[in-house]
Amino acid sequence: MSEALLAAEAAVTDTSVPAASGARQFWRRLRTQRAALAAAAVVALLVLVALAAPLLTAVEGQDPTTYHPSLVDSARGGVPVGPLGGISGDHWLGVEPQTGRDLFARLTYGARVSLGVALAATVVQVTIGVTLGVAAALGKRWVDQLLSRFTDIIVAMPLMIMSLALLAIVPSSFPRPVLVALVVGLIGWGNIARIVRAQTLTLKELDHVSAARLSGWGTWSIARRELLPGIAAPVITYAALLVPSNITVEAALSFLGVGVKPPTPSWGQMLTAADVWYQAAPQYLLLPAGALFATVLALTILGDGVRTALDPRAASRLRIGTGRKRESKTTEGGAP
Repeated sequence: MSEALLAAEAAVTDTSVPAASGARQFWRRLRTQRAALAAAAVVALLVLVALAAPLLTAVEGQDPTTYHPSLVDSARGGVPVGPLGGISGDHWLGVEPQTGRDLFARLTYGARVSLGVALAATVVQVTIGVTLGVAAALGKRWVDQLLSRFTDIIVAMPLMIMSLALLAIVPSSFPRPVLVALVVGLIGWGNIARIVRAQTLTLKELDHVSAARLSGWGTWSIARRELLPGIAAPVITYAALLVPSNITVEAALSFLGVGVKPPTPSWGQMLTAADVWYQAAPQYLLLPAGALFATVLALTILGDGVRTALDPRAASRLRIGTGRKRESKTTEGGAP
């Protein structure tokens, strides 16, 4: 699904439902989507694993940075000793080739980096996008034109190329996970700003906003009390779809060597080092790749479920489509 289509779908989300009843309706619609609930369970499990990484590795008795040279066969180029990549009671998922570092510890700590960077970048994108989108819609004509053209420039920038350029020139002393989150967030807010601007232009013409304006409310009071609740649904929808995209970007940057630097573990960084070990130690490649695939898939399904649950028309379209299918089957079954 393209960014333009996601933006269009989020922009037309109906936000006329009151907040209290809207929350109940959202949960009721979301509960009917089994795939979204399963994805939410997977995401919750991944977040729990990331938060509990120190506890889990302490239970195992390992850490992500300690080398175990005795667990790799230096005569064979550093292949892990033992079956299935050195899996044992002390190393639940085996060890890393050449270094002997524990794979379970590196995977769990890598989840912290990947999810943390993606969530932080999403917060930066939403904050900048909402602020500039509302400012463009409520500002004077020249303000709208200036911010809109600036947003167009940001949208036109290739995210990966700009991130590579910025990350390559920043000193290595700067904390790399924080830097990756800031760079991705500062470059990737353009589409959400467009969504917010379009939705705000629509909402500010409604009667309750006009009544607030006639009552003497200030611009930002109207934005805070009347407009922000109305744009919450499309913002939440698009933010839910941004998280898996940001995880992929972080993994790609780490894979290219400009993201998170060793010894800090990252799934993308593990994939970089695993590309020559897929035959001798396949679990070294399959474990981070599988974790990355499961995370992105679960977040994408959950984001699509949130989009459907926040759009009242989606449920009616689903019911109409299901009813038509049932009528068609009944007609075909009853035909001689």
